[in-house]
Amino acid sequence: MSNKAVINTDKAPAAIGPYSQAVKAGNTVYLSGQIPLDPATMTLVSDDFETQARQVFENLKAVCEEAAGSLQDIVKLNLYLVDLDHFAIVNAIMEQFFEAPYPARAAVGVKALPKGAQVEAEAIMVIGD
Repeated sequence: MSNKAVINTDKAPAAIGPYSQAVKAGNTVYLSGQIPLDPATMTLVSDDFETQARQVFENLKAVCEEAAGSLQDIVKLNLYLVDLDHFAIVNAIMEQFFEAPYPARAAVGVKALPKGAQVEAEAIMVIGD
């Protein structure tokens, strides 16, 4: 018997492959990568990086909330950027979604992301005691 629970919400984009939006194991929630898709249309919200980054955090927030947590419960965040010159912009946007103490984080430059996205984020969240 497994203590895994699949987390799924229609307030974030549906999985576009054989994976779950998140999986909860005990009080730890592993959130799959979110790209800047509008959950209703499953298309990129914009070509603008700032708009894309905001949507990524909105999508992560929706999955966190479905798992009975919040962005503040994220302990590890991984960011993937097609252009590392956007590093300062993503930092400024993060400050609008997160409060100190901030999660541990990695920001990695990548060649490409699904559907032509410019940014993706995945996270690990710990909820409860």
